Amino acid sequence: MAKNLVIVESPAKAKTIEKFLGKDYKVASSFGHIADLPSKELGVDVEKDFKPKYIVSSDKKSVVKKLKDLVKGVETVWLASDEDREGEAIAWHLAEELKLDKDKTKRIVFNSITKNAIQKAIENPRSIDYNLVNAQQARRVLDRLVGYELSPVLWKKIKTGLSAGRVQSVSVRLIVEREREIKEFTPEASFRIVAEFKNEEGKTFKARLGKTFKTKEEAKAFLDNNIGARFKIADLDTKPAKKSPAAPFTTSTLQQEASRKLYFSVAKTMNMAQRLYEAGLITYMRTDSVNLSGEAIEAAKNEIVKSYGEEFSKPRNYSNKSKGAQEAHEAIRPTDMSRHRVQIERDQARLYELIWKRTLASQMSDAKLERTNVKIEADKHGELFTANGEVLKFEGFLKVYLEGTDEEDEEQAGMLPALKVGENVYENYITATERFTRPPYRYTEASLVKKLEELGIGRPSTYAPTISTIQNRGYVDRGTIDGEERKYLQYTLENSKVKEETLTENVGSDKGKLVPTDIGMIVNDFLVNHFAGILDYNFTAKVEQSFDDIASGEEDWTQMIESFYKDFHPNVIDVEENAERESGERILGKDPSTGRQLSVRLGRFGPMAQIGTADEEEKPKFASLLPDQSIDTISYEEALDLFKLPRKLGVYEGDEVEVNVGRFGPYVRFGKNFVSLEKGEDVFDVDMDRAKELISQKKKADAPIASYKGKEVTKGKGRFGPFIKWDGMFVNVNKKYDFDNLSQQDIEELIEDKLKKEREKVIQNWEEEGIRIEKARWGRFNLIKGKTKIELSKDTDVASLSLDQVKEMIEKKAPKKKTATKKKAKTKK
Repeated sequence: MAKNLVIVESPAKAKTIEKFLGKDYKVASSFGHIADLPSKELGVDVEKDFKPKYIVSSDKKSVVKKLKDLVKGVETVWLASDEDREGEAIAWHLAEELKLDKDKTKRIVFNSITKNAIQKAIENPRSIDYNLVNAQQARRVLDRLVGYELSPVLWKKIKTGLSAGRVQSVSVRLIVEREREIKEFTPEASFRIVAEFKNEEGKTFKARLGKTFKTKEEAKAFLDNNIGARFKIADLDTKPAKKSPAAPFTTSTLQQEASRKLYFSVAKTMNMAQRLYEAGLITYMRTDSVNLSGEAIEAAKNEIVKSYGEEFSKPRNYSNKSKGAQEAHEAIRPTDMSRHRVQIERDQARLYELIWKRTLASQMSDAKLERTNVKIEADKHGELFTANGEVLKFEGFLKVYLEGTDEEDEEQAGMLPALKVGENVYENYITATERFTRPPYRYTEASLVKKLEELGIGRPSTYAPTISTIQNRGYVDRGTIDGEERKYLQYTLENSKVKEETLTENVGSDKGKLVPTDIGMIVNDFLVNHFAGILDYNFTAKVEQSFDDIASGEEDWTQMIESFYKDFHPNVIDVEENAERESGERILGKDPSTGRQLSVRLGRFGPMAQIGTADEEEKPKFASLLPDQSIDTISYEEALDLFKLPRKLGVYEGDEVEVNVGRFGPYVRFGKNFVSLEKGEDVFDVDMDRAKELISQKKKADAPIASYKGKEVTKGKGRFGPFIKWDGMFVNVNKKYDFDNLSQQDIEELIEDKLKKEREKVIQNWEEEGIRIEKARWGRFNLIKGKTKIELSKDTDVASLSLDQVKEMIEKKAPKKKTATKKKAKTKK
């Protein structure tokens, strides 16, 4: 038996570390935290110094038992959880729950899973850092107090099932305030002047006028003034410039750049980074630091010199400018600088390459440029046109990498032809184009992370779960609006004539951006009105600073919680007892046919329009808002139209036909069949002819296209793209196949691939009980019995779960039927 037991959080990490240690070491996983606050009670004793009540959950009992058995036969236990506060708390829980002997227990940390890093850690053990543990406890307890005390107030005053949280609610506030800035923004028009000139050699370049004109009359008059004008180079200024590389990645900058360049969500980035770390390919991925170790700087230098040459190398150290940066780790970097790319799953490989490029570029020479500024004058007026050009003289770090930007309209300087002062140039055309000021951009996941970091709110480990939570709670959606057309004017002077054109552009697109929902706005307004302190940006940042002070031993965590709770708790009681219910109601006017009040508000099943009030004798009438409508912006006319739904169109082939809106958008119903309208099609524009057309298309699409093993195969297009259906099973059809011309071989291949994946998905199967455990997305698992599905975390040791354990989980999840049974018994009597 091994003399040493090393305990880490994840099985993947355990597998990698085991390769580096000899036969004297056994490596086991705790599958994350083995103890936590209970899920169905507060779990904090507010009367006794806010002492947390930690329990081992049912799905972790087998893990704890296994670890206790392993501990019995070893001389030394090495607690090797991550080197941040969360990891320190995991180590502490292990020491407490396994009742480890302090003299036989050692705490080790490392920021990369490499042989060298592991050996160094073994040579330099330490004890558990209780300051870090207390900082983590303080965060956990404070967030539990806020969530468990605020959420019931929201259930009582707004709607059941809502939740609040210290960081999540502030994040929603940012998004709501940005949305209102956009709604209140009034665009202002002006005319920008751009000219295309050519020199004596016929080479063209563009130049701008340094001013804009407010009216079309002024813009046109300026163009008229240029008819017959002669132009020459009035001034030319060329000077050297340089660009320097960005610092290596921190957690937040990695999340931002992966969003810009790879289009990853923040959650996906962290999931991919976690896998890269556990495979020993990158250093620890939760960090505020931009530092690189001396060893890493040297390795980067060697690789740069070897791959690109001595002149491309410039070793650098970086300092962090972000508010409240802490945890003196390294930046995120490859563990082996010589590995330009790795042969693994595609998205992990793409993220690795991004990290490698950013790290190497950070240690490379500045890019050397030559910037040219040209001024062009006319003989008929005193206004100057300017042109800017940029020539790259030495690539430097740009050979490897250029940082992305969130600015959607950033213009890049182009190349200019050789020009000299006094030289005549000739206009090809001059345009005066109407342009409108833009409202602030909606937040993307990346720009929200950037803003939270700027404000000092949250920490590297909190950004991904916070952004996932506010979307899962329904407070924020990813925008789906393509935008709308807007007309603008353009005047063009060409061949001594000015012509006018009306052009169109698309504005207001919010695809993929974070847009607050009605419920998000209502909850935000309620919390801002009644709990301004919790929603205050400075308060949230100050709390993070307190956690940092606790981590460094400068503040007592129980006193910090006490000073917060003594004001917070009475405020909760006061609001619960005295605040009015909040539904976000907007009164729009009166229903013309009845004279009753027309309003919109939040109802039990979501945003709705209402005719009448509860205190009238006649019952109110209700209609749900359409998916793209909002309580905040719906008009009187749009609200009235909702009461025309469903619209009955007539009878077709013996079935009643109507058009309506459901959970997934507008549709036509004929009999028991449903067909979705096409994207952008208005539910109020559909007539019987259009309905027949859609029904015909649906029938054609539903007709069998083949059969396999004696069962029909049909095809269609759904929310997630094209699919075929066979034996009740839906199979997505990817771009590898020509969906319109699927062959029998294609169909059989798709079905068999799907069946194989379904078989591989099952981890455990108790057929007689009808219970199974399957792999789910993002490394998680689902426990399934009939229609009951329980999501298990990726830390769960699913292979070791017994039938009794899973039955217990299902029993807890299943709805109780005791009340119904009693009623039946009474009836029988």
